[in-house]
Amino acid sequence: MRAETRGILPPYFNIDPDSACGALGAPASTPGFGEIARACEAGRADLASRGLEESGTRRLRLFSTWEITRYLIPVATGHFRRVLKQNPQLPQGRSETEGGAKWFTLDEVLQLRAFFGHEGSKAKEYLPYRPKGQPAKMVAVANFKGGVGKTSTAAHLAMSAALDGYKVLVVDLDSQGSMTSIFGGRVEDEWQTVFPLVARHYARYLRGENQRRLDRGEVPTPLDDTLTEALDVAASSLVQKTHWPNIDLIGAQLNLYWAEFQIPVWRMQARGWKLWDALTESLEADGLLDAYDVIFLDTPPALGYLTINGLAAADILLVPLGASFLEFDSTGRFFDMLHSTFGSIEEAENLAARALGREELKFEWDAVRAVVTRYDGTQQAELAALMQAYLGQVLSPHRQGFTALIGQAGEQVQGIYEADYRDFNRETYVRGRETFDATYAAFKQLLVGAWRRDELAQQAAAE
Repeated sequence: MRAETRGILPPYFNIDPDSACGALGAPASTPGFGEIARACEAGRADLASRGLEESGTRRLRLFSTWEITRYLIPVATGHFRRVLKQNPQLPQGRSETEGGAKWFTLDEVLQLRAFFGHEGSKAKEYLPYRPKGQPAKMVAVANFKGGVGKTSTAAHLAMSAALDGYKVLVVDLDSQGSMTSIFGGRVEDEWQTVFPLVARHYARYLRGENQRRLDRGEVPTPLDDTLTEALDVAASSLVQKTHWPNIDLIGAQLNLYWAEFQIPVWRMQARGWKLWDALTESLEADGLLDAYDVIFLDTPPALGYLTINGLAAADILLVPLGASFLEFDSTGRFFDMLHSTFGSIEEAENLAARALGREELKFEWDAVRAVVTRYDGTQQAELAALMQAYLGQVLSPHRQGFTALIGQAGEQVQGIYEADYRDFNRETYVRGRETFDATYAAFKQLLVGAWRRDELAQQAAAE
């Protein structure tokens, strides 16, 4: 019996100290971190290059007639082909074999969608809903727990919205730059990120304060080189085109993290500066809320100053989490921190507002939803139901399932919408796409509802 017990001991028993010492390797050092970082960079470049063309750029795949009529333009395949034949001026696609299926670029799909929207049945939704005169909706995807699918969810929602016909801007606020990598962005330094927009917002505030100081006969606060340079930066100059024709990007890279140290310094120098308005007012002032339909903000996994800017700018807040105790617990703490942070800002601002008889500050969001990601219904149904019972409407009833398609597409450095369905079993593709299509449908319900509420409020105000 004793011999049998010895044979099934866990692997942490009987570790030989001399063998462990020999396998340990040399002590780690600061230069060693640099070597690891360089190795990761080389590996990242290798992986990323798998999705690149020979020119070193990315190109979005083509879309087949089957895919277009099933997912993108709601018409029967036969009718679609007849319309193309009757209208030779429209994109006709290309075949890989004689008499084979026709394939189209997304640009061509958007042209076809516009044609059907103008000429097709008015009972069908060929063009996505956006009320005339309403600005873009900004959507923050946030949670301070890593590994919950935050960036993946934001990226796939951006791709879904683009396939739906919306013009999309993705703003990467995370210095890790994962979203930037997904869309093939190239960012040399912090001056190609949102940093100069925040700096410009502060510089403009300081310039106004200096004028008031001069009017009072006081010495103005000088603007340093950083703030002076930022005054000349326009948001449009930061926008990069991506391999998606209707998705643009303001990217991020490691130097963006410097903003987390610089912003509080500026705030200490000028307590009246409303730092939480920096991103909103900069994008609005430069016309980006009119140029795009939906703006997705991918935030860092921490409640820092960039995250506060993203959350304050957002009309809709999405909080991804897994159906596990730890992620549920962490998400609860995240909402508690939101309550404390924004409550503190409101309290501090409104003390002065009440004293001066000004309108009080009140943060509002059109909708806030938690979204279960990487869901396994065979093992997590009970916990997900419990979470739903406690969170109610705040937790989206849609669960974003994990399927083989997600893993396979990830290995090929692609979003699932970028993957060619011919590389997969057709059933795997359809099932994998369904869960992300359903995630987008739940989001679009919020988007359309928020726009409609604004439209009705505008009409009521006009009357």
